[in-house]
Amino acid sequence: MITKFSRGMIAFYTGLASFFMLNFMLFSYLYASGKENWLVEVFQIKLFFVPIVFHVLVLSMLIGLVVFISISYFRSRQYGPIEEKLRLLASGNFDSPLLDMPIPHAAENRLIADVDHDISSIQEKMKQTSLELQQLNARPQFVDGQTKEQILEAERHRLARELHDSVSQQLFAAMMMMSALNEQAIRNDAPESQKKQLALVTDIINASQSEMRALLLHLRPVTLEGKTLKQGIEQLLKELETKIKISLKWDIEEFTMLSSIEDQLFRVIQELLSNTLRHAKAAELEVYLHRIDNNVLLRVIDDGVGFDAENQKAGSYGLMNIRERISAVGGTLKIISFKNQGTSIEIKVPLLKEA
Repeated sequence: MITKFSRGMIAFYTGLASFFMLNFMLFSYLYASGKENWLVEVFQIKLFFVPIVFHVLVLSMLIGLVVFISISYFRSRQYGPIEEKLRLLASGNFDSPLLDMPIPHAAENRLIADVDHDISSIQEKMKQTSLELQQLNARPQFVDGQTKEQILEAERHRLARELHDSVSQQLFAAMMMMSALNEQAIRNDAPESQKKQLALVTDIINASQSEMRALLLHLRPVTLEGKTLKQGIEQLLKELETKIKISLKWDIEEFTMLSSIEDQLFRVIQELLSNTLRHAKAAELEVYLHRIDNNVLLRVIDDGVGFDAENQKAGSYGLMNIRERISAVGGTLKIISFKNQGTSIEIKVPLLKEA
């Protein structure tokens, strides 16, 4: 395919060749006419009070522009539909009607017809691969008589219980003691430096409590425990609203899908909420879940500190887990994040088989 760079180069060299060709014809004409100083005459002849050399230059530029527009039109006509189909496949829209539409003029071009056929074959293979991934993910994986999810759930319960009974309680006790110390410092009119130090320690303990709440949220059971995905997400968000000072907004649509996809999406949302609470320092969080055609579309948006999405280390271990979970159900993950401007995470999972 002709890229934008090569189109520009072709137009430039065409204009340059035209400029030299027209000047050569002009020089040849003046030389053949027997004029003396014919070389100087080129710069003295004027058309509309402008030296003819400049007219030649403008005409050459126009020829190059016409070539550029012609190539662009040809490229758009021939390859535009192919590029659109490839974009749809890359974004996971396997069932888009545009993929089934024949490419115009494909019958006139054997190469384009073959490419269109190859795209259709890739579409079917990608759909089949995604379906196999979803079916494989739905099968329980046994380790010593227990499923992997059962082992993980039991371990999460144990960790959550120990954290709540030890660290969380100690943080709560430390917070109560700091409150008493702050009140005593105010009554005794303590020095301002001492009050600032007490306030700093209080803020650190308060931040640790928030971190602990986020960890306990992250360690909740893996499964939805008999609830629908909509019910599970809303319960999670309402519980979060009572524990964390953050503005929440959500719009969750209820529809049927494979239970394996529901469980994975629920865990992904837990992971995203945990990451937001622990790292984003966001004041607002939005969660949207909808079915669009034959795809599940999940979007989580916050106004936090953001990060460099191109930097793999900045994405943290949590995002690595999310990518693995989404890949396991044949989905795609798109992250848009800018420092100090928030983060938008969009997840799309194809529904290739009804629950």
